[in-house]
Amino acid sequence: MGLVLSGISVSKGIAIGQAYLLQHDDLEISEYCISPHLIKDEVARFRAALAKAKQQLKSIRNKIPLNTPPEITAFIDSHILMLEDAALSEAPANIIMTRQCNAEWAMKLQRDALASVFDAMDDSYLRTRKDDVDHVVKLIQTCLGNHADHAPETSEQWLKDSIVIADELSPADMMLMQYQGVAAFVTEFGGPNSHTAILARSLGIPAVVGIHHIRSYLMQDEILVLDGQRGVVIAGPEPHEMEYYRQRQRSEKMRLAELAKLKEQPAVTRDGQKVTLLANVELPEDIPVIKRNAAAGIGLFRTEMLFMNRDVLPDEEEQFRAYLKIVRAMKGAPVTIRTLDLGADKQLNRRREVGTMATNPALGLRAIRWCLKDPSLFCPQLRAILRVSAYGPVRMMIPMLSTIQELMQVLRLVEEEKRVLRRRGVRFNNKMPVGGMVEIPAAAITAYAFARHLDFLSIGTNDLIQYTLAVDRLDEEVNYLYDPLHPAILQLINMTLKAGKKANIPVAMCGEMAGDVRYTRLLLGLGLREFSMLPATLLEVKRIIKSSDAGVLARQARRVLRMSHPDEIVEFIEKINSSD
Repeated sequence: MGLVLSGISVSKGIAIGQAYLLQHDDLEISEYCISPHLIKDEVARFRAALAKAKQQLKSIRNKIPLNTPPEITAFIDSHILMLEDAALSEAPANIIMTRQCNAEWAMKLQRDALASVFDAMDDSYLRTRKDDVDHVVKLIQTCLGNHADHAPETSEQWLKDSIVIADELSPADMMLMQYQGVAAFVTEFGGPNSHTAILARSLGIPAVVGIHHIRSYLMQDEILVLDGQRGVVIAGPEPHEMEYYRQRQRSEKMRLAELAKLKEQPAVTRDGQKVTLLANVELPEDIPVIKRNAAAGIGLFRTEMLFMNRDVLPDEEEQFRAYLKIVRAMKGAPVTIRTLDLGADKQLNRRREVGTMATNPALGLRAIRWCLKDPSLFCPQLRAILRVSAYGPVRMMIPMLSTIQELMQVLRLVEEEKRVLRRRGVRFNNKMPVGGMVEIPAAAITAYAFARHLDFLSIGTNDLIQYTLAVDRLDEEVNYLYDPLHPAILQLINMTLKAGKKANIPVAMCGEMAGDVRYTRLLLGLGLREFSMLPATLLEVKRIIKSSDAGVLARQARRVLRMSHPDEIVEFIEKINSSD
């Protein structure tokens, strides 16, 4: 039997290929002085490397698949913005001129200065952003030195069909490698909610993380088998093991073919409960993916990408045209447009003039708070959404509601913008549904109050879990605490569903939990009948729904709600999922 190395399963699938041990050692930085008459040329060399780094990231950004979660695109977008920030675009040039040193040395000095600032911060979220600085600085230094060993795009002949082994991988690294046809990823560090894990699932590439010191056990180019289901890597597999895993690959191919047959079938449980399966999207280009997976509509259209990475913000007309393109492409299927959810890790190029920089951006001026502070940003979007409601079944959804006062402000603004459009003689649906996202514990606990004033609710589990458990799911120091099955999370979901039922309004779920088949039956039992997810997961969720009995699941879900021990809940959920 081959050597078996165990880690954490983060992306399912079987991969067989040669090991490619990626070395991410620190670049050797030369430190030397520049003659005064060469300072101008050295600054020019720095600016050329900066431009090259920015172009590389933009190229990567353009290759990101349409179903990738916004956390990943925001990660790369934030790096692009960092390259445009004076701290990295101007300060190193000033260091070159004042200290008369080479560009690599100037970048190192500036990186050390920024790192000391981050290390001194009390807030753990901000301290972790030092890693982003390191990623960006290393990219610039790579471009300065043209280090081939550190540029994945130069290693295409080695990466195709190989299993990449690394200490960690940035989304930019992964995108380049995926483009070159890697078979799988393995990292020494990371957890199920790390950037690596999230992107691997979106790309559909098998991945295992958390195998410490794995590179000390492997040789370059040796044959590996990666089992993404079990979270293991087998080095030097025996012939019978190879045949076993090749058979599993063939079985997986057949399973996907069977799933494809479900596209035109309705999502109905065995006992006749109809379920609506919608898709989460952020660009008009996502529409073909939605149609390939036969989604019933769009449950979450993220509007942030219209605003990011540009110097001039989109006006009402540009937004209207973008939303109209989505509505027309959906040909009568419902489209839920979420208003701007900017802030925290999603910022505009322009410096915002409302408020001051928050100590913790996740708890600061973001989403609806920002929009209400800046009506010049919010009102054109409200008019654009209202206008497009005349062309199809459009719903508007408000993110990050925490108080009824916020909701009342929003509804007053909506009525004011309706009056503006009437004066202009512009058509809109006066009864366009307005809903709210439940992603803050306060909103879930008082969902009954929100439900009285809204036409629908949508549970955003990503933030709801993070805010409830005080856990950043991308922080590897604490993400083991990120648990969708925590009793508090299940109670908040149940409260929201009950509030919607009492008010006779629909309740959807648009967080990652909605597209995770481990939770499909539990959510059905709790009463969820509208799921919105990444298009790629839709058919698998439909398969689970069609093999389930909602009445039986309701009784089982009531038992789960009475449980308080995590292990007991997990064991019971596994039992529910194993009964077909």
